[in-house]
Amino acid sequence: MSVNLPQEVVLAQPRGFCAGVDRAIEIVERALIKFGAPIYVRHEIVHNTYVVNDLKAKGAIFVDTLEGIPEGSIVIFSAHGVSRALQQEAVERGLKVYDATCPLVTKVHVEVAKLAREGYEFIMIGHAGHPEVEGTMGQLEGGIYLVQDLSDVNKIQPRQTEKLALVTQTTLSVDDAREITAAIRARFPAVREPKQQDICYATQNRQDAVKLLTRQVQMVIVVGSQTSSNSNRLLELAKRMGTPAYMVDSASELQDAWFKGMARIGLTAGASAPEILVQQVIERIKQISGVTVRTMDGVTEDMRFPLPKGLKLEGDAEPERSALHVRAQDAQP
Repeated sequence: MSVNLPQEVVLAQPRGFCAGVDRAIEIVERALIKFGAPIYVRHEIVHNTYVVNDLKAKGAIFVDTLEGIPEGSIVIFSAHGVSRALQQEAVERGLKVYDATCPLVTKVHVEVAKLAREGYEFIMIGHAGHPEVEGTMGQLEGGIYLVQDLSDVNKIQPRQTEKLALVTQTTLSVDDAREITAAIRARFPAVREPKQQDICYATQNRQDAVKLLTRQVQMVIVVGSQTSSNSNRLLELAKRMGTPAYMVDSASELQDAWFKGMARIGLTAGASAPEILVQQVIERIKQISGVTVRTMDGVTEDMRFPLPKGLKLEGDAEPERSALHVRAQDAQP
């Protein structure tokens, strides 16, 4: 084997699907089995091209608005959550809704509603235009101020500062959120912070794994779609750690030139990327060089969220477990 080509692939642990993503996909699959196509899904159920195309092939129709969906149709809200206005619109249009919002996003919505009744205004750390941010800010008519970076902190002009609470998008960079939170706290010492941070366990676990991974490898590949916030944060983190890094939606996007002089390659996947894509990337690297593959030590996630009522199948059988649902810890490189 040439010393200029990869000799080992090191797999991050954990990587890939989280419980919220797995639940959202299962909701769509169960609805298709129970009710038949078409099933309408408002926005991409999760931000991954492979997942969306797989569900389209099974009969899911993805829409950006509820306009044009026939009355009585089944519509599924994506894992990112939606505004109260959209929920009300679905009711007015006579649609049957199954809500695939990640329970950790719902937790933020519940906290916003509870504190709003107590007179609180809110600062939200997140990315403008991301559907999760739009859904959370849409829980209230005003009273939520969006902060995307440190420069935004001084622009906040709340009506009062005695009752001010902080929430965050669940898929942010843990380090960035910590820095922005410190700046908000410095300007508003009385700001109320969540008892437990809003950034989800899976986002933090994958970022922690990448920090460890970069110490063991010369380059990192992140499997994920460009629209995936948590995948982009993994890419940024690897680069911030001083390691060359690339993000690919599929193995076909790999470029041979990336691997020259890189003996040890790190491989991870965003929380919306299925394990099958990781395995396809490994096979493509093996075509370039006969690498060995090992999985680094790390957290094994076993969290599972309950499904909405009304999706029980005959005999309570689960849908056929496609390659979408293979867990990272069960994969055999």
